[in-house]
Amino acid sequence: MTTHVTIIGAGLGGLTLARVLHVHGIPATVYEAEPSPTARSQGGMLDIHDYNGQLALKAADLMEEFRGLILEGRQAMRVLDSDGTVLFDKADDGTGGRPEVQRGELRQILLDSLPAGTVRWGHKVSDTRALGDGRHEVTFADGSTVVTSLLVGADGAWSRVRPLLSSATPEYTGHSVVETYLFEADTRHPAAAKTVGGGALMVPAQGKEIFAHRETGDTLHTYVGLARPLDWFAAIDFTDAAAARALIAQEFGDWAPELTSLITDGDTAPVLRHHYALPNGHRWDRVPGVTLVGDAAHLTAPNGEGANLAMLDGAELGDSLAAHPDDIEAALTEYEQAMFPRTAETAAEGAELLEALLSENAPQRLVDMFTGHDQTR
Repeated sequence: MTTHVTIIGAGLGGLTLARVLHVHGIPATVYEAEPSPTARSQGGMLDIHDYNGQLALKAADLMEEFRGLILEGRQAMRVLDSDGTVLFDKADDGTGGRPEVQRGELRQILLDSLPAGTVRWGHKVSDTRALGDGRHEVTFADGSTVVTSLLVGADGAWSRVRPLLSSATPEYTGHSVVETYLFEADTRHPAAAKTVGGGALMVPAQGKEIFAHRETGDTLHTYVGLARPLDWFAAIDFTDAAAARALIAQEFGDWAPELTSLITDGDTAPVLRHHYALPNGHRWDRVPGVTLVGDAAHLTAPNGEGANLAMLDGAELGDSLAAHPDDIEAALTEYEQAMFPRTAETAAEGAELLEALLSENAPQRLVDMFTGHDQTR
């Protein structure tokens, strides 16, 4: 295959695609809006699953590098009730199939595996348009353009490539998360550290939840979930960190103090993240010369699968292009026909999980899911 692949977005999906193409000797360029790989924090922990994310890393020939990133013990999981009662506590025995790594470190091994110059930083897309015959023009914010015969949108929720294929736009799920960190938790926040344990903590309740994860060292990363309308959050001044923390904590006023301390004792300013999703089962008719991977294709509420699916998308698209070197359309058709049903099923499962997490009997429903006794299905 001699067609140069143009990839928009240097997230995990776009970089996995570029790496798999490189393994097969297919040239690609990745255009990324951020000015450098260190322009912003890359988020927290990811559990990379043996049935999708790890398959992508195998296709990228990066399993050895991946194993070097794994944080041992972080697959431990506990579920608590709001009064602090432990309902479920599973140690990490190394057999879970979902080892945890830091997202930023995973992204870095992908970047390091690509030839110098593959990623063009500081290229924010302002527009895309079809030129006919499967060719597309991408215009960047600085006025420069690139014309390509194979365009892949790996540019996330607000993709500038998606409109070439679909008129769908993400809609608010009704659920948002406020993030904060506790540093040196074992010494500075011992009660919270003991409550979280060695891996992940989940405390679901009707309309709200606290989720926390032990990251590298003794850092605790807290995600406070609330099912509230956008204007409820808009009324909170997040530039006043102390006041914002206090207002969010008020929603958990009758919870155990070792749980609410994950909010009130945060060492960083709280960061608000609204959750958006594309329609379940989002798909499009085949358009020559262009496709999507990851959130650009199938954005859902967070369900533990997004990064894994993005990487698998990238790997499978790369493999399909390598398998059909003289027929781009056959490759794109093969990729999309496998991707659409896979992601629709995952989106449905994710919606069910979110509904369970925010339901009236959320703690027990979650425990039932983990123990295989969910009677709600």
